Amino acid sequence: MSRVPEFATVDPFDGMTAANPGILQNLVGGQWVEGDGGYDDLIDPMNGETFIKEPHTSDFSPYVKGLQSCPKSGLHNPLKNPDRYVYLGQVCARAAALLAQPAIEDYFTKLTQRVMPKSWDQCLGETVVTRVFLENLAGDGVRFLARGFSNPGNHNGQESRGYRWPYGPVVIIAPFNFPLEIPALQLVGALAMGNRPLIKPETKVSVVLEQFVRLLIHAGLDPNDLDMVHCRGTAMGRVIEDARDDIRLVQFTGSSGVAEHLSRVMNGAVRIEDAGFDWKVIGPDYHADWLDYVAWQCDEDAYNAAGQKCSATSIIFAHDNWADSLLPKLKELAERRGLADLSLGPVLTWTNEQMKAHIDAILAVPGAELLFGGRPLKGHSIPDCYGAMEATAIRVPIEAVAGKHFELVTTELFGPFQVVVTWNDDELPIVLEILERMSHHLTAAVVSKDVDFQNAVLGATVNGTTYCGIRARTTGAPQNHWFGPGGDPRGAGIGTTEAIHLTWSHHREVIMDQGPMPDGWQIPPVS
Repeated sequence: MSRVPEFATVDPFDGMTAANPGILQNLVGGQWVEGDGGYDDLIDPMNGETFIKEPHTSDFSPYVKGLQSCPKSGLHNPLKNPDRYVYLGQVCARAAALLAQPAIEDYFTKLTQRVMPKSWDQCLGETVVTRVFLENLAGDGVRFLARGFSNPGNHNGQESRGYRWPYGPVVIIAPFNFPLEIPALQLVGALAMGNRPLIKPETKVSVVLEQFVRLLIHAGLDPNDLDMVHCRGTAMGRVIEDARDDIRLVQFTGSSGVAEHLSRVMNGAVRIEDAGFDWKVIGPDYHADWLDYVAWQCDEDAYNAAGQKCSATSIIFAHDNWADSLLPKLKELAERRGLADLSLGPVLTWTNEQMKAHIDAILAVPGAELLFGGRPLKGHSIPDCYGAMEATAIRVPIEAVAGKHFELVTTELFGPFQVVVTWNDDELPIVLEILERMSHHLTAAVVSKDVDFQNAVLGATVNGTTYCGIRARTTGAPQNHWFGPGGDPRGAGIGTTEAIHLTWSHHREVIMDQGPMPDGWQIPPVS
């Protein structure tokens, strides 16, 4: 993959090799530029060979200048440059049409799979969601995002008007696990509301976002509307600390530790979508006809993308009525997964040693038992810096989870791993107490057709994206509903008008008061 001035439609497998690695570029001041300090090698997660060279960026002054170039009122707002809403709607329409072309759809799907190895359907899903999101904003979609309201005043000439207002200069820090969908949706949402973003993709997968930005420019986006930088997270952290007075908002998707650090650095001016120890509660209303589907969805939720989804199921609370049938079925499905079809793949943030240590620690909990998995995958050339583990589940007694082992059991392993807990009718209050104690509330599932049971669980919990019903899942961040955490005022949303409003705009109230002077008005005399 060579340097290209516009969006590339070549097969990403051509050129991205050790002999001829892809060479990435930064976008700053409307120009694609070389790294100012040479290039860093990025390795192929399937074989460990260098296949991409990423700019080593050390001089961030042009990017800070880009932030400073945007006023707090944004590049546009309902009262300034409203033609930009129309222009961005046209960009979204053209970009969506490009992604609908089979060759380009395949290009982004293959490119995503190359840097974040997961099944074809999982990678294709990112491309499709991104395309449909752009279709939703095409034409007047961007304009409609800025819809406000008005209320009558107290007298003639008075009216209050509510507006959605941009922040202006903003920063986006994107994760590795969804190289296309998450940065694309957050970037376009930020642009639509009038902000000027500086976006940093995760290093391991940054080629995908660069190519998406090239696609947007090919579709008519002014390259001066944003800057994109390839750099390490530590370097970006220093930029944010040094330029915090020039940044109005940081939107971060990733680990909770980094999210909390950024929140302190930015004095709370953040929107975060961080860790999710996501739970699934399966109710008492078992029916044999539902078993295969529920088991299949449990397997999909826990192990797709090798468990590297922020929405992956981390723990199942299965009622005893399900246990004897569900657990063997889960084992059967999990053991079908492997590297051949990338239904399992490299774990990019945990090594085998780290995963094995966590598995052993939970197995040491009294009463814990290994249901399946627990061994490293064999017969591959995945480098040791990445993990490769079988789909794994450990059953832990409910009293251990509710007791002194709570912190250990509810520690997220960002890989193909989940905890299974069974419970009986008398233990629902204990289940709800465990859910209350959890610190992060991203996704959840209530698997049941019993409305009273559904309401009991939903009414006692706060997860921002919660699926409910016999088809309930925990994974899925499509464009047709809100996706984001609940219970945290800093939470970022993605996918919908409400998500873009919350994340990329703030409310501004303008009270128009231009009627006639009131009868008999005069300056009161001084007493």
